[in-house]
Amino acid sequence: MFLTSDSISRKFAFFLLALTWAQLSALANSTSAEPPTEWIDSATGHRVIRLSREPGSASLYFHQNAYSADGQKLVIRTPSGLSTVNLKTHEIEQVVTGRVRPLVTGRKTGQIYYINSNTVYAADLDTHAIRTVAKLPSDLEPSANITVNADETMLVGIAVDPHGKAVPRKLPPGTRSGGRLGPRWAQGLPMVLYTIDIKTGAERRIYTSNDWLNHLQCSPTDPKQIMFCHEGPWQLVDRIWTMRTDGTGLKLIHKRTMDGEIAGHEFFGADGKTIWYDLQTPRGLVFWLAGYNLETGERTWYHLQRDEWSVHYNVSPDGKLFAGDGGGPHSVAAPENEKWIYLYHPEQWSRTGLPEANAGLVKVGVLKAERLVDLSKHNYTLEPNVRFTPDGKWVVFRSNMFGPTHVFAVELAKK
Repeated sequence: MFLTSDSISRKFAFFLLALTWAQLSALANSTSAEPPTEWIDSATGHRVIRLSREPGSASLYFHQNAYSADGQKLVIRTPSGLSTVNLKTHEIEQVVTGRVRPLVTGRKTGQIYYINSNTVYAADLDTHAIRTVAKLPSDLEPSANITVNADETMLVGIAVDPHGKAVPRKLPPGTRSGGRLGPRWAQGLPMVLYTIDIKTGAERRIYTSNDWLNHLQCSPTDPKQIMFCHEGPWQLVDRIWTMRTDGTGLKLIHKRTMDGEIAGHEFFGADGKTIWYDLQTPRGLVFWLAGYNLETGERTWYHLQRDEWSVHYNVSPDGKLFAGDGGGPHSVAAPENEKWIYLYHPEQWSRTGLPEANAGLVKVGVLKAERLVDLSKHNYTLEPNVRFTPDGKWVVFRSNMFGPTHVFAVELAKK
Protein backbone atom coordinates (compact mmCIF):
# COMPACT_ATOMS: atom_id res chain seq x y z
CA MET A 1 0.00 0.00 0.00
CA PHE A 2 1.10 3.60 -0.63
CA LEU A 3 2.21 5.22 2.65
CA THR A 4 2.83 8.82 3.71
CA SER A 5 4.12 10.52 6.84
CA ASP A 6 4.70 14.01 8.11
CA SER A 7 8.36 13.58 7.22
CA ILE A 8 7.56 12.90 3.58
CA SER A 9 6.88 15.85 1.39
CA ARG A 10 4.23 15.77 -1.29
CA LYS A 11 6.93 15.78 -3.92
CA PHE A 12 8.69 12.77 -2.41
CA ALA A 13 5.40 10.92 -1.96
CA PHE A 14 4.66 11.13 -5.64
CA PHE A 15 8.27 10.19 -6.37
CA LEU A 16 7.59 6.92 -4.55
CA LEU A 17 4.51 6.40 -6.71
CA ALA A 18 6.59 7.01 -9.83
CA LEU A 19 9.18 4.56 -8.55
CA THR A 20 6.58 1.80 -8.51
CA TRP A 21 5.91 2.40 -12.17
CA ALA A 22 9.62 2.64 -12.87
CA GLN A 23 10.00 -0.85 -11.46
CA LEU A 24 7.25 -2.09 -13.76
CA SER A 25 9.01 -0.47 -16.69
CA ALA A 26 12.25 -2.16 -15.74
CA LEU A 27 10.47 -5.49 -15.81
CA ALA A 28 9.07 -4.62 -19.21
CA ASN A 29 12.60 -4.26 -20.56
CA SER A 30 13.61 -7.71 -19.42
CA THR A 31 15.36 -9.83 -22.04
CA SER A 32 13.64 -13.02 -20.84
CA ALA A 33 11.99 -15.16 -23.47
CA GLU A 34 8.31 -14.61 -24.14
CA PRO A 35 6.27 -16.67 -21.65
CA PRO A 36 3.84 -19.21 -23.07
CA THR A 37 0.27 -18.06 -23.64
CA GLU A 38 -1.19 -21.35 -22.45
CA TRP A 39 -0.03 -24.58 -20.82
CA ILE A 40 -1.06 -27.45 -18.60
CA ASP A 41 0.78 -27.28 -15.27
CA SER A 42 2.68 -30.57 -15.11
CA ALA A 43 2.54 -30.63 -11.30
CA THR A 44 -1.20 -30.03 -10.96
CA GLY A 45 -2.86 -30.86 -14.28
CA HIS A 46 -4.64 -27.49 -14.39
CA ARG A 47 -4.75 -25.28 -17.46
CA VAL A 48 -3.03 -21.89 -17.13
CA ILE A 49 -3.31 -19.00 -19.59
CA ARG A 50 -1.43 -15.72 -19.82
CA LEU A 51 -3.88 -12.81 -19.97
CA SER A 52 -1.40 -9.94 -20.40
CA ARG A 53 0.75 -9.29 -23.44
CA GLU A 54 2.98 -6.44 -22.27
CA PRO A 55 5.82 -7.42 -19.89
CA GLY A 56 5.49 -5.55 -16.61
CA SER A 57 1.71 -5.89 -16.51
CA ALA A 58 0.07 -6.68 -13.19
CA SER A 59 -3.36 -7.34 -11.72
CA LEU A 60 -4.65 -5.17 -8.87
CA TYR A 61 -4.35 -5.84 -5.14
CA PHE A 62 -6.44 -8.80 -4.02
CA HIS A 63 -9.33 -6.84 -2.45
CA GLN A 64 -9.59 -4.15 -5.17
CA ASN A 65 -12.59 -4.84 -7.39
CA ALA A 66 -11.26 -5.00 -10.95
CA TYR A 67 -14.15 -6.29 -13.04
CA SER A 68 -16.61 -4.54 -15.32
CA ALA A 69 -20.22 -4.41 -14.19
CA ASP A 70 -21.15 -7.29 -16.54
CA GLY A 71 -18.17 -9.38 -15.39
CA GLN A 72 -16.74 -9.63 -18.90
CA LYS A 73 -13.65 -7.44 -18.50
CA LEU A 74 -10.72 -7.37 -16.07
CA VAL A 75 -8.73 -4.20 -15.40
CA ILE A 76 -4.94 -4.59 -15.23
CA ARG A 77 -2.01 -2.22 -14.88
CA THR A 78 0.53 -1.99 -17.68
CA PRO A 79 3.70 0.10 -17.97
CA SER A 80 1.76 2.45 -20.25
CA GLY A 81 -1.40 2.82 -18.16
CA LEU A 82 -4.57 0.85 -17.43
CA SER A 83 -6.04 -1.72 -19.79
CA THR A 84 -8.88 -4.21 -19.87
CA VAL A 85 -8.71 -7.89 -20.73
CA ASN A 86 -11.83 -9.43 -22.26
CA LEU A 87 -12.21 -12.65 -20.28
CA LYS A 88 -13.87 -14.45 -23.22
CA THR A 89 -11.82 -13.29 -26.20
CA HIS A 90 -8.67 -12.24 -24.28
CA GLU A 91 -8.63 -9.04 -26.33
CA ILE A 92 -6.76 -6.21 -24.60
CA GLU A 93 -7.77 -2.54 -24.81
CA GLN A 94 -5.96 0.40 -23.26
CA VAL A 95 -8.38 2.56 -21.28
CA VAL A 96 -6.13 5.08 -19.49
CA THR A 97 -2.72 6.28 -20.61
CA GLY A 98 -0.02 7.35 -18.18
CA ARG A 99 1.21 6.67 -14.66
CA VAL A 100 -1.95 6.65 -12.63
CA ARG A 101 -2.96 4.84 -9.45
CA PRO A 102 -5.96 2.51 -9.93
CA LEU A 103 -8.46 2.31 -7.08
CA VAL A 104 -11.42 0.03 -7.84
CA THR A 105 -14.02 -0.55 -10.50
CA GLY A 106 -17.39 0.74 -9.39
CA ARG A 107 -19.90 -1.89 -8.30
CA LYS A 108 -22.69 -0.04 -10.12
CA THR A 109 -21.12 1.35 -13.29
CA GLY A 110 -18.05 -0.85 -13.61
CA GLN A 111 -15.96 2.24 -14.41
CA ILE A 112 -12.37 2.22 -13.18
CA TYR A 113 -11.65 4.88 -10.57
CA TYR A 114 -8.07 6.12 -10.38
CA ILE A 115 -5.91 8.94 -9.03
CA ASN A 116 -3.79 11.33 -11.06
CA SER A 117 -2.27 14.50 -9.59
CA ASN A 118 -4.38 14.44 -6.41
CA THR A 119 -7.61 14.14 -8.39
CA VAL A 120 -9.88 11.11 -8.70
CA TYR A 121 -11.13 10.25 -12.17
CA ALA A 122 -13.32 7.48 -13.58
CA ALA A 123 -12.93 5.89 -17.00
CA ASP A 124 -15.61 3.96 -18.87
CA LEU A 125 -14.28 0.53 -19.80
CA ASP A 126 -16.18 0.40 -23.10
CA THR A 127 -16.10 3.96 -24.46
CA HIS A 128 -12.90 4.95 -22.61
CA ALA A 129 -14.53 8.29 -21.78
CA ILE A 130 -12.98 9.88 -18.70
CA ARG A 131 -14.74 12.07 -16.13
CA THR A 132 -13.47 14.01 -13.15
CA VAL A 133 -14.90 12.62 -9.91
CA ALA A 134 -13.41 14.80 -7.16
CA LYS A 135 -10.39 16.72 -6.00
CA LEU A 136 -8.77 15.24 -2.93
CA PRO A 137 -8.35 17.44 0.18
CA SER A 138 -5.47 19.82 -0.50
CA ASP A 139 -4.56 20.19 3.17
CA LEU A 140 -3.89 16.46 3.71
CA GLU A 141 -0.87 14.43 2.72
CA PRO A 142 -1.40 12.84 -0.72
CA SER A 143 -2.41 9.19 -0.51
CA ALA A 144 -3.83 6.45 -2.70
CA ASN A 145 -5.61 4.93 0.32
CA ILE A 146 -8.97 5.79 -1.20
CA THR A 147 -11.93 3.75 -2.37
CA VAL A 148 -15.52 4.06 -3.60
CA ASN A 149 -18.65 2.87 -1.82
CA ALA A 150 -21.07 0.29 -3.21
CA ASP A 151 -23.46 2.67 -4.98
CA GLU A 152 -20.69 5.02 -6.15
CA THR A 153 -22.10 8.05 -4.33
CA MET A 154 -19.12 8.54 -2.03
CA LEU A 155 -15.34 8.41 -1.94
CA VAL A 156 -13.76 7.25 1.32
CA GLY A 157 -10.14 8.02 2.09
CA ILE A 158 -7.43 7.81 4.74
CA ALA A 159 -4.57 10.30 5.00
CA VAL A 160 -1.99 11.69 7.37
CA ASP A 161 -3.18 15.02 8.74
CA PRO A 162 -0.27 17.49 8.71
CA HIS A 163 -2.23 19.76 11.08
CA GLY A 164 -2.41 17.11 13.80
CA LYS A 165 0.10 16.16 16.47
CA ALA A 166 2.08 12.92 16.47
CA VAL A 167 2.02 10.69 19.55
CA PRO A 168 5.20 8.57 19.24
CA ARG A 169 5.52 5.21 20.95
CA LYS A 170 8.27 2.66 21.41
CA LEU A 171 8.41 -0.86 20.09
CA PRO A 172 8.32 -3.36 22.99
CA PRO A 173 11.77 -4.87 23.71
CA GLY A 174 12.48 -7.86 21.50
CA THR A 175 9.61 -7.10 19.14
CA ARG A 176 10.16 -7.87 15.48
CA SER A 177 9.90 -4.58 13.67
CA GLY A 178 8.27 -6.12 10.63
CA GLY A 179 10.56 -4.22 8.27
CA ARG A 180 9.10 -0.75 7.67
CA LEU A 181 5.97 -1.56 9.68
CA GLY A 182 7.55 -1.15 13.11
CA PRO A 183 9.20 2.26 12.63
CA ARG A 184 6.08 3.66 10.92
CA TRP A 185 3.79 2.32 13.67
CA ALA A 186 6.05 3.86 16.33
CA GLN A 187 5.70 7.34 14.82
CA GLY A 188 2.07 7.60 15.97
CA LEU A 189 1.24 10.04 13.20
CA PRO A 190 -2.11 11.88 13.23
CA MET A 191 -4.46 10.30 10.70
CA VAL A 192 -7.93 11.07 9.43
CA LEU A 193 -10.65 8.99 7.79
CA TYR A 194 -12.81 11.14 5.52
CA THR A 195 -15.60 10.96 2.95
CA ILE A 196 -16.35 13.01 -0.16
CA ASP A 197 -19.86 13.21 -1.59
CA ILE A 198 -19.34 12.61 -5.31
CA LYS A 199 -22.40 14.63 -6.36
CA THR A 200 -21.79 17.73 -4.23
CA GLY A 201 -18.08 17.52 -3.48
CA ALA A 202 -18.83 17.95 0.22
CA GLU A 203 -16.04 16.62 2.43
CA ARG A 204 -16.56 15.19 5.89
CA ARG A 205 -13.91 14.00 8.33
CA ILE A 206 -15.44 11.15 10.31
CA TYR A 207 -12.60 9.69 12.40
CA THR A 208 -9.16 10.70 13.65
CA SER A 209 -6.52 8.57 15.32
CA ASN A 210 -2.83 8.29 16.08
CA ASP A 211 -3.06 4.62 15.27
CA TRP A 212 -1.84 3.90 11.77
CA LEU A 213 -4.99 3.51 9.63
CA ASN A 214 -4.67 1.47 6.45
CA HIS A 215 -6.12 -1.28 4.20
CA LEU A 216 -9.29 0.70 3.53
CA GLN A 217 -12.25 -1.07 1.92
CA CYS A 218 -15.94 -0.45 1.33
CA SER A 219 -18.56 -3.18 1.45
CA PRO A 220 -19.46 -4.51 -2.02
CA THR A 221 -23.18 -4.33 -1.15
CA ASP A 222 -23.78 -1.85 1.71
CA PRO A 223 -23.04 1.76 0.65
CA LYS A 224 -22.64 2.83 4.27
CA GLN A 225 -20.20 0.15 5.47
CA ILE A 226 -16.45 0.80 5.77
CA MET A 227 -13.66 -1.53 6.87
CA PHE A 228 -10.11 -0.50 7.71
CA CYS A 229 -7.21 -1.71 9.80
CA HIS A 230 -4.85 -0.55 12.51
CA GLU A 231 -1.59 -1.20 10.69
CA GLY A 232 1.78 -2.13 12.13
CA PRO A 233 3.54 -5.30 13.27
CA TRP A 234 0.53 -7.60 13.41
CA GLN A 235 1.35 -8.99 16.85
CA LEU A 236 1.05 -5.48 18.33
CA VAL A 237 -2.26 -4.35 16.84
CA ASP A 238 -5.92 -5.26 17.08
CA ARG A 239 -6.14 -4.86 13.37
CA ILE A 240 -9.62 -5.23 11.84
CA TRP A 241 -12.22 -2.48 12.35
CA THR A 242 -15.52 -1.41 10.78
CA MET A 243 -17.39 1.88 10.81
CA ARG A 244 -20.40 3.47 9.13
CA THR A 245 -19.86 6.24 6.61
CA ASP A 246 -21.38 8.79 9.01
CA GLY A 247 -18.65 8.03 11.57
CA THR A 248 -20.81 5.93 13.89
CA GLY A 249 -20.59 2.25 14.79
CA LEU A 250 -16.84 1.89 15.26
CA LYS A 251 -16.28 -1.80 15.95
CA LEU A 252 -13.30 -4.11 16.48
CA ILE A 253 -13.95 -7.29 14.49
CA HIS A 254 -11.34 -9.59 16.05
CA LYS A 255 -9.91 -9.20 19.55
CA ARG A 256 -6.75 -11.19 20.28
CA THR A 257 -6.91 -13.80 23.04
CA MET A 258 -3.25 -14.84 23.33
CA ASP A 259 0.24 -13.39 23.11
CA GLY A 260 1.61 -13.47 19.56
CA GLU A 261 -1.81 -13.96 17.93
CA ILE A 262 -2.15 -12.18 14.59
CA ALA A 263 -5.04 -11.44 12.25
CA GLY A 264 -4.93 -9.56 8.97
CA HIS A 265 -5.28 -9.27 5.19
CA GLU A 266 -9.00 -8.90 5.76
CA PHE A 267 -11.52 -8.76 2.91
CA PHE A 268 -15.27 -8.79 2.30
CA GLY A 269 -17.13 -11.75 0.88
CA ALA A 270 -18.93 -11.04 -2.40
CA ASP A 271 -22.30 -10.65 -0.67
CA GLY A 272 -20.90 -8.14 1.82
CA LYS A 273 -22.16 -10.18 4.78
CA THR A 274 -18.90 -11.79 5.92
CA ILE A 275 -15.43 -10.42 6.60
CA TRP A 276 -12.69 -13.03 6.06
CA TYR A 277 -9.12 -12.80 7.36
CA ASP A 278 -5.91 -14.70 8.00
CA LEU A 279 -5.76 -15.75 11.66
CA GLN A 280 -2.77 -17.38 13.40
CA THR A 281 -3.00 -18.53 17.04
CA PRO A 282 -0.20 -17.75 17.63
CA ARG A 283 1.82 -16.47 14.71
CA GLY A 284 3.45 -19.18 12.63
CA LEU A 285 2.06 -22.12 14.65
CA VAL A 286 -1.69 -22.60 14.15
CA PHE A 287 -3.34 -21.36 10.96
CA TRP A 288 -6.96 -20.43 10.23
CA LEU A 289 -9.00 -18.63 7.62
CA ALA A 290 -11.50 -16.87 9.86
CA GLY A 291 -14.86 -15.33 9.04
CA TYR A 292 -17.15 -12.93 10.88
CA ASN A 293 -20.77 -12.44 9.81
CA LEU A 294 -21.68 -8.77 10.10
CA GLU A 295 -25.42 -9.48 10.37
CA THR A 296 -25.45 -12.30 12.93
CA GLY A 297 -22.08 -11.99 14.67
CA GLU A 298 -21.42 -15.66 13.90
CA ARG A 299 -17.78 -16.71 13.59
CA THR A 300 -16.40 -19.49 11.39
CA TRP A 301 -12.78 -20.62 11.50
CA TYR A 302 -11.32 -22.98 8.90
CA HIS A 303 -8.07 -24.66 9.89
CA LEU A 304 -5.29 -25.32 7.39
CA GLN A 305 -1.83 -26.83 7.49
CA ARG A 306 1.28 -24.66 7.78
CA ASP A 307 2.61 -25.77 4.41
CA GLU A 308 -0.73 -24.88 2.76
CA TRP A 309 -1.04 -21.36 4.19
CA SER A 310 -1.25 -18.31 1.91
CA VAL A 311 -0.28 -14.65 2.23
CA HIS A 312 -3.62 -13.61 0.72
CA TYR A 313 -6.91 -15.42 0.37
CA ASN A 314 -10.03 -14.73 -1.62
CA VAL A 315 -13.51 -16.22 -1.81
CA SER A 316 -15.54 -17.30 -4.84
CA PRO A 317 -18.59 -15.24 -5.86
CA ASP A 318 -20.93 -17.93 -4.49
CA GLY A 319 -18.96 -18.20 -1.22
CA LYS A 320 -18.34 -21.94 -1.63
CA LEU A 321 -14.60 -21.97 -2.41
CA PHE A 322 -11.48 -20.07 -1.39
CA ALA A 323 -8.21 -19.41 -3.18
CA GLY A 324 -4.74 -18.51 -1.89
CA ASP A 325 -1.45 -17.34 -3.32
CA GLY A 326 0.96 -19.38 -1.18
CA GLY A 327 4.00 -17.77 0.38
CA GLY A 328 7.74 -17.32 0.22
CA PRO A 329 10.63 -17.55 2.69
CA HIS A 330 10.11 -13.98 3.91
CA SER A 331 6.33 -14.09 4.25
CA VAL A 332 4.74 -13.26 7.60
CA ALA A 333 4.60 -16.90 8.69
CA ALA A 334 7.89 -17.92 7.03
CA PRO A 335 6.28 -20.98 5.45
CA GLU A 336 8.00 -23.89 3.77
CA ASN A 337 7.09 -25.56 0.47
CA GLU A 338 4.21 -23.15 -0.12
CA LYS A 339 4.96 -21.74 -3.54
CA TRP A 340 1.63 -22.59 -5.10
CA ILE A 341 -1.63 -21.05 -6.16
CA TYR A 342 -4.17 -22.95 -4.08
CA LEU A 343 -7.85 -23.77 -4.30
CA TYR A 344 -9.39 -24.49 -0.90
CA HIS A 345 -12.47 -26.63 -0.32
CA PRO A 346 -14.08 -25.76 3.05
CA GLU A 347 -15.48 -28.53 5.23
CA GLN A 348 -17.28 -27.73 8.48
CA TRP A 349 -16.97 -30.16 11.37
CA SER A 350 -20.22 -31.53 12.75
CA ARG A 351 -21.57 -29.73 15.80
CA THR A 352 -21.61 -31.32 19.24
CA GLY A 353 -25.28 -30.68 19.85
CA LEU A 354 -24.76 -28.01 22.49
CA PRO A 355 -27.95 -26.05 23.21
CA GLU A 356 -28.73 -22.88 21.31
CA ALA A 357 -27.67 -20.87 24.38
CA ASN A 358 -24.11 -21.63 23.26
CA ALA A 359 -24.71 -20.41 19.71
CA GLY A 360 -21.99 -17.79 20.21
CA LEU A 361 -19.25 -20.43 19.97
CA VAL A 362 -17.00 -20.39 16.92
CA LYS A 363 -17.95 -22.79 14.13
CA VAL A 364 -14.87 -24.80 13.19
CA GLY A 365 -13.89 -26.53 9.97
CA VAL A 366 -10.96 -27.34 7.75
CA LEU A 367 -9.74 -26.21 4.35
CA LYS A 368 -8.79 -29.02 1.98
CA ALA A 369 -6.08 -27.60 -0.26
CA GLU A 370 -5.79 -28.34 -3.95
CA ARG A 371 -2.69 -27.14 -5.81
CA LEU A 372 -3.47 -25.20 -8.98
CA VAL A 373 -0.19 -23.66 -10.19
CA ASP A 374 3.44 -24.40 -9.41
CA LEU A 375 5.11 -21.14 -8.33
CA SER A 376 8.49 -22.63 -7.45
CA LYS A 377 10.13 -20.15 -9.84
CA HIS A 378 8.14 -17.17 -8.56
CA ASN A 379 9.90 -14.48 -6.50
CA TYR A 380 7.57 -13.55 -3.63
CA THR A 381 8.81 -10.00 -3.44
CA LEU A 382 5.87 -9.74 -5.86
CA GLU A 383 2.63 -10.89 -4.23
CA PRO A 384 0.48 -12.98 -6.62
CA ASN A 385 -2.80 -11.63 -5.15
CA VAL A 386 -5.43 -14.15 -6.23
CA ARG A 387 -9.00 -13.35 -7.29
CA PHE A 388 -11.80 -15.46 -8.75
CA THR A 389 -13.37 -14.50 -12.05
CA PRO A 390 -17.04 -13.43 -11.78
CA ASP A 391 -18.20 -16.77 -13.21
CA GLY A 392 -16.19 -18.63 -10.54
CA LYS A 393 -14.40 -20.79 -13.11
CA TRP A 394 -10.91 -19.27 -13.01
CA VAL A 395 -8.47 -17.76 -10.52
CA VAL A 396 -6.51 -14.72 -11.71
CA PHE A 397 -3.06 -13.91 -10.34
CA ARG A 398 0.14 -12.08 -11.23
CA SER A 399 3.53 -13.73 -11.35
CA ASN A 400 7.18 -13.25 -12.31
CA MET A 401 7.80 -16.97 -12.72
CA PHE A 402 9.11 -16.35 -16.24
CA GLY A 403 11.02 -13.16 -15.37
CA PRO A 404 8.84 -10.16 -16.25
CA THR A 405 5.59 -9.69 -14.36
CA HIS A 406 2.49 -10.88 -16.20
CA VAL A 407 -1.15 -11.58 -15.41
CA PHE A 408 -2.28 -15.21 -15.56
CA ALA A 409 -5.43 -17.22 -14.92
CA VAL A 410 -5.78 -20.87 -13.96
CA GLU A 411 -8.87 -22.90 -14.77
CA LEU A 412 -10.42 -24.66 -11.79
CA ALA A 413 -11.84 -27.57 -13.75
CA LYS A 414 -9.46 -30.07 -15.30
CA LYS A 415 -9.97 -31.08 -18.91
